[in-house]
Amino acid sequence: MQIDSFFYKFYYQWWKNIDKSIFLLISLLFFIGLFISLVSTSLIASDKFDTNSYSFFFRHLMYIFIGIFIIYIFSSIHSDTLFTYSIILFFVTFTTLFLVPIIGVEVKGSKRWIDFFLLPRFQPIEVLKPFLIVVLSTIICSNKTSNLYFKYFVSFSIISVVALLLFMQPDIGQTLLVVFTWAVLIFTSGMNIIFLLGFCLFVFFLLMYLVIFVPKFDYIQGRIFSFFNRDIGNHNFQSDKAIESIISGGFFGKGIGEGTLKNRVPEAHTDYIISVISEEFGVVAIILILILFLVLIYMVLKKINYEKNEKFKLVLLGCVSLILMQATIHIGVNIRLFPTTGMTLPYLSYGGSSIVSISILSGIILNLTKRKLNS
Repeated sequence: MQIDSFFYKFYYQWWKNIDKSIFLLISLLFFIGLFISLVSTSLIASDKFDTNSYSFFFRHLMYIFIGIFIIYIFSSIHSDTLFTYSIILFFVTFTTLFLVPIIGVEVKGSKRWIDFFLLPRFQPIEVLKPFLIVVLSTIICSNKTSNLYFKYFVSFSIISVVALLLFMQPDIGQTLLVVFTWAVLIFTSGMNIIFLLGFCLFVFFLLMYLVIFVPKFDYIQGRIFSFFNRDIGNHNFQSDKAIESIISGGFFGKGIGEGTLKNRVPEAHTDYIISVISEEFGVVAIILILILFLVLIYMVLKKINYEKNEKFKLVLLGCVSLILMQATIHIGVNIRLFPTTGMTLPYLSYGGSSIVSISILSGIILNLTKRKLNS
C-alpha cells in the first residue's frame, strides 16, 4: 500500500502536473555538465587533488542525484507550504551567512565557506539566494500595507545587509548578482526608473570608493585595475588562458579530452567550464548551450505571462533573472568582458553548493509553473 501511495503521489500529484518541458530542459543541462565532468575536467581535477581518476565525476553525479531529489521535494509540495518553508530556511541560511566572518574557511584570500562538523563544506550565499528571492517577493507583494515605498525600504534593508556581508568576504560577483536580482524585482513591481537608476549609481560609486580607498579590498582593486590595464599585476592569467582556449578551439573544437585549459587554470571545472567546453567542442557547443538557457528563460517567462498570482510572477521573474545574470557573469569573465570573479555556470559547473542552489531555484520554478489543482 505504501509503494502504491508513493507512485500515486509521484505520478498523479507530481509528474502529471509539472511542466515536463521545463523539467526535461533542466535535466538536459545537468546531463551536459555531468558529461563534461566525465570526459574532460574530472581526470585533471582528480590529478590536482590526488584522488581516484573518476572521483570528481562520481561526486558530481552524487550532487546531481541530490539536486534532482531537491527539485522533486520543492516542486511537489503545496505552494503555501513552499513559501512557509522558504521563509524559515531563509532565516536559517541568513544566520549562516552572518557566521562566515567568524568561523568561515578562507580559500585564496576570500572567506566564503563554512565547515559544520560532519556536513560538507558549503557556501551559505548559494543556499540563501533562492530563499532570498522568495522573501523579497513576499515583502513586495504583502497585503499588510499598501505603502509600496515602505515595502521597498524593508526589502532594501535586507538586501543591504546581505550585500554588505558578501562584500566583506569579499565576493563582488555574488554581491552584484543579488543586488541586480533585487533591482529587477522592485522595478517590475512599479518603482520609478529614474529613482532606481539613481540608486544604482549611488551603489556603484560607493563600491568604487570602498575598493579604491579601503586597504582590505586591495586584491579586488588589483583585479579591476589590471582588467583595464593588462600590464598591471597578474590577475588576468586565468581569463587570458580562457580566451586563448576559446580562440584555439575554433568553431568545432579540438575534440574530447584534447583541450589544455583544464591543465593550466586551477578552477577549470567550476569558474571556467564554458571555456573548457568551447576549447574541446567548439563555439558551436557554446551557442547550443546558450540557446538552451534562452529557451528555458523563454518558457518560464511565457508561464509568467499567463500567471494571475502577482507573488508567483515576481518569484519566477526573480529566479530566471538570477539564472540569466549568473550565466552572463560567468561567460563574461571567460571572454574578458568582466574582471575575474569566481562565478559558476548554473547546471553545468561542478560544485555541491552551486548544484544545491540551482536545484532549489529549479524546484521553486517547477512548483509555481505546474498545473493548478482544485484542492
